[in-house]
Amino acid sequence: MRPQSVILTFLGDHVYGRGICVSSGSFIEAFAKVGISEEATRSTLTRMVRRDLLRRQRSGRRMYFGLTPTSTEVLKDGERRIWHSGVVNDADEDRWTLIGFSLPESWQRQRHELRSRLVWAGFGPLQNGLWIAPGDVDAARVIEDLGANVKVFAAEPRHPTDMQALVGDAYDLSGLGERYREFLRRWDRADPAPDAPDDLARSLTLLTDWLQVIRADPRLPLRYLPHDWPAEKAQRVCHALHERFRPEAGRIAERLLDVVPDETWAER
Repeated sequence: MRPQSVILTFLGDHVYGRGICVSSGSFIEAFAKVGISEEATRSTLTRMVRRDLLRRQRSGRRMYFGLTPTSTEVLKDGERRIWHSGVVNDADEDRWTLIGFSLPESWQRQRHELRSRLVWAGFGPLQNGLWIAPGDVDAARVIEDLGANVKVFAAEPRHPTDMQALVGDAYDLSGLGERYREFLRRWDRADPAPDAPDDLARSLTLLTDWLQVIRADPRLPLRYLPHDWPAEKAQRVCHALHERFRPEAGRIAERLLDVVPDETWAER
């Protein structure tokens, strides 16, 4: 697991919404439980500060780390995806967002950045320069600051469009389904994560694994997915295990957390 992913999981489960900053020592102790070294933790915290995902706050001789507006938005999105929106899109409406763009051949960096953002936002490629995503996507947030010539439409399929074939062409369904099946192979068992030292480590590993899966899932309409789609079963397993690990994980986290009030909390 990437250290930054684990740190974000930890922040989402134990820091988000509390108005606190956490000492570097607490991060080091928590992440040692999942095999992340002190050096890796310190270097990741530094990188996250540079990326505006964390802010430093000194108290006495100790350095503490708190959330920024950027990381708060990331954690808010993670919370929504895990606990609220769910992995199954069974909406009655068959609405899609279309984005068409044209970039000069010399804009290789912008082209790569735009495609990365489109994938993150749930878009799949229909053809060169034309991408599609289920539902109503706030495309303005995807394309802002890129300076690209982009056109956005809301769309509904019409005959003779074969949407099942279109979805199969635009998205890697076999790869996404395999991600869910791999999650189930690892966690749908009587004794998941048997090598973990405690329930805090199990909880961190579980939710980090789960976020890696669902952040790659565009939540395609269920009507266009294979009948044995494993997402819903995987979600039930994740939620049940989190409830099982949560009480002891919370107690362990409270024992190791060295915190101070976030000086910027009242400003948000």
